[in-house]
Amino acid sequence: MKKRISTILVLILIFGIIGCNNDDVETGLKIENNSENKLEENNKELSHYPVTITTYNYAKKPIEITFEKAPEKVLAVYQNSIETLLALGLEDKIVATAGLDHDVKEEYKTSFNNLKYYKKIPSKEEVIGLQPDFILSWYSLFDEKRLGDVDFWHKRDINTYMAQNSGVINPNTLKNEYEDILNMGKIFNVEDKANEIVNTMKEEINKAKEFVKGKEKVKAIIVEVKKDGVYRVYGEDSIGGDIAKQVGADLVSKSNGKIGNEDLIKLNPDVIFSVYYGDEIHSDTALNSIIENPALSSVSAIESKRVHPIMLSEVYASGIRTLDGIKTISKGLYPELYESK
Repeated sequence: MKKRISTILVLILIFGIIGCNNDDVETGLKIENNSENKLEENNKELSHYPVTITTYNYAKKPIEITFEKAPEKVLAVYQNSIETLLALGLEDKIVATAGLDHDVKEEYKTSFNNLKYYKKIPSKEEVIGLQPDFILSWYSLFDEKRLGDVDFWHKRDINTYMAQNSGVINPNTLKNEYEDILNMGKIFNVEDKANEIVNTMKEEINKAKEFVKGKEKVKAIIVEVKKDGVYRVYGEDSIGGDIAKQVGADLVSKSNGKIGNEDLIKLNPDVIFSVYYGDEIHSDTALNSIIENPALSSVSAIESKRVHPIMLSEVYASGIRTLDGIKTISKGLYPELYESK
């Protein structure tokens, strides 16, 4: 009996030792795998940088900026700057934000709420206090009344990037928006995510293009109500105009500029897109100021109830909202394309 008990105890001890050894082996393998993964990530990071990107100064001259590594403390100003970084999963790289025309998109609110936000554009002194290594913004931020030209920051080893469609380049195009997003992918070494975002936009454009093949063009106009009877036109040289043109619309007013009631009546568009933004012009205001204007009652778009509000951030320096702009314009032009089947 004692011999049997001794044998059992020996077997238990042996299996226990084997089990411990197996655990040690598994732990060792996990540590080894983690080390290999980190080494692979480090090698990928080292092989990616340095990255050189073309951007601009306040004189609108192209300049080259080199990044030796991904920025760690970014000041992101204006809607497209903030949302593009959030869409690329870079919220941990943002030290502060400013300049929203609208609330950030719903899917990014949780990330955004953890960030420092300035209701007003921060002063040069406030920005210096943040100690950023990268400033991402619009052209207008770098005037003398705000942050000064980019060379002030470059002398302090702080890189900058201007959204191309924020006043730097004319015409404003979808291509520029694509490039801005892809450049952020290069700068932060998240090119796969950036390519995915841009490819989704291109697919949406192609979907509308395919739909309208062989169909009569819809006459359209994109306007922003400046005051009663005066409208700012977003022509072919705007992002909204470029979208409309690419998806097959006939822009009845092709140039950027201002028009009045009489001009709009003569142009007689089938579809009107009315721009709204921030606290100044709400979507209902943008819509009602056109459809409730008795002078415009004979316009085709108003008679057929085809007046649609469109967000400023979808048609100007649009960033990731470019996709929303494509969908808003395509749906306004071709509602049947988006009807559930």
